[in-house]
Amino acid sequence: MDTNSNNNEYSASNIQVLEGLEAVRKRPAMYIGDVGAKGLHHLVYEVVDNSIDEALAGYCSHIDVIINEDGSVTVTDDGRGIPVDYHEKEKKSALEVVLTVLHAGGKFDKGSYKVSGGLHGVGVSCVNALSSYLKAEIHRDGKIYVQEFSIGKPLGDIREEIGEPGRTGTVITFRPDASIFTTVEYDFEKLETRLRELSFLNKGIRLSLIDLRTMTEVTDDAGKTVQQHRQSVFYSEQGLIEFIQYLDAGREKLTENIINVEVEKEGVPVEIAMQYNTSFSENIHSYVNNINTIEGGTHLAGFRRGLTRTLKGYAEKSGMLAKLKFDINSDDFREGLTAIISVKVAEPQFEGQTKTKLGNENIDGAVSQAVSEALGAYLEENPKDAKIIVEKVILAATARHAARKARELVQRKSAMSGAGLPGKLADCADRDASKCEIYLVEGDSAGGTAKQGRNRAFQAILPLRGKILNVEKAMEHKIYDSDEIRNIFTALGVTIGTEEDSKALNLSGLRYHKIIIMTDADVDGSHISTLIMTFFFRHMNDLIKNGHLYIATPPLYLVGKGKQSIYCWTEEQRLSAIEELGKGSESGMHVQRYKGLGEMNAEQLWETTMNPEKRTLRKVTIESAAEADRIFSMLMGDEVPPRREFIERHAKYAKIDA
Repeated sequence: MDTNSNNNEYSASNIQVLEGLEAVRKRPAMYIGDVGAKGLHHLVYEVVDNSIDEALAGYCSHIDVIINEDGSVTVTDDGRGIPVDYHEKEKKSALEVVLTVLHAGGKFDKGSYKVSGGLHGVGVSCVNALSSYLKAEIHRDGKIYVQEFSIGKPLGDIREEIGEPGRTGTVITFRPDASIFTTVEYDFEKLETRLRELSFLNKGIRLSLIDLRTMTEVTDDAGKTVQQHRQSVFYSEQGLIEFIQYLDAGREKLTENIINVEVEKEGVPVEIAMQYNTSFSENIHSYVNNINTIEGGTHLAGFRRGLTRTLKGYAEKSGMLAKLKFDINSDDFREGLTAIISVKVAEPQFEGQTKTKLGNENIDGAVSQAVSEALGAYLEENPKDAKIIVEKVILAATARHAARKARELVQRKSAMSGAGLPGKLADCADRDASKCEIYLVEGDSAGGTAKQGRNRAFQAILPLRGKILNVEKAMEHKIYDSDEIRNIFTALGVTIGTEEDSKALNLSGLRYHKIIIMTDADVDGSHISTLIMTFFFRHMNDLIKNGHLYIATPPLYLVGKGKQSIYCWTEEQRLSAIEELGKGSESGMHVQRYKGLGEMNAEQLWETTMNPEKRTLRKVTIESAAEADRIFSMLMGDEVPPRREFIERHAKYAKIDA
């Protein structure tokens, strides 16, 4: 027996050394998160972040992002321009070094940039590596320096052209490599969300987004309707104050003034804006050097500590807590609070390359001190507002106490090892949660069809009656009074609340790793789907963050002729099916429009919507926590004008699909 087979050999010849930008192309997800839509848009953010860093350093005031007709993107700024002189160590121009060498850039030299988001130094070189074509155009010293690249490699040397006197800046045009990314089509609204956020976080910088692929109608100064390319321009004079106003447009304000502080503590610039509203959710968003730290960190911990200490001290001193029969929790001070915390840190220590949690210990004290001083002064100077805020805290504490009793009742019932499962739940046979999925189905009729069509081994069905409670308008204890929401809690096997955190989600008992919302493909179905997503976003957010929530996509049409039939999910697919089956003629063609899941039989529902080998599931993700918070509060809150404006603005871009 030959034991020395090639399969068992492991020697120096097996060790690969990836040179230059090969590592990025080999493992792109390590550098940009993934190779789907998220990673694709991240390329733009990396280039824009370089321009923002120039702005933070005081050298840039205008940044333009253009989506070109061919799908490429151009980012232009009026900064100093990437250096183009000869780099002695690398034996090439500084421009070529920045674009072709990982961990090369001006961010490591604190003389060039005091603070920066892109501290890993992989930004624009990553973009170059993952682009089939990239062109860098540098305006400096009255000249234009141009160099072109393909998949990270120069197509030639840097060349000089005559430029505009006095103009400086960088122009980067790149086309993402279609062999790397699963999609290369940019989403205007995703880019719009990030640029809007950057304008609020960096007041005084003008950011524009132009889409040369799309024309839209606008009214000019003379009142005439004209066609122009779709575009948005963002500029904020007041920064975080305007950010709070934007986020809270769909909520009723509790106090008129926004508490705002801009100070430097221990050498760290700290900016905070916050305001209370009548909602029942906590909406705090934290940023470090413009990066949204979705997992928080020391700056968020410092904010919470400073807020709790200051408000509690004021409330006790005022005597308003004297008649309260139970303790106030730190959560109570944050209910109905919208706040933005933005810090600029010279040497940020992020946990992981994704930069979602700040670890610098000194930031905790700096932020805590800043919020304590600002809030303390505000409460003393505005006794009327202070009284309203403390009353809100007392109301939150009372509601939390009632919610705990309701929650314990629900969780006590669900702890009876199966006996407490909802009667309507058709459970699956498998007990391995990683293999199991549950469908939350609109209505008993569709639920019955789904129960017949499913694979009983791993698919569970929970029918929901009608439209579930709108949690955006409900106090927490009311949520546990809702039969449908109680059924979701008990079916999933999750629990809420610990001694330390009354809203903490415990996923250790989660019974299904895929939770799939399946509703009719009509307006009512969309509304029910939105109500369910609002519940998950506000009360089971960790399920979304961990990638457990999905939306099923049932077909809109069945196009048939004779014995042939084609399912269609979009209007375009319907027209294509008619072309294919009828050669463009609708004569003898049968087109069925599915208005509800109940119109399909069990076999059809399985084949189109539930069969893992054929179905399309849309994973629910959160690109921007602040934007998601704003949209849920606007769509599901009490304020009508912002909702009407949103619908009118987006109606013309709505897609007819599932």
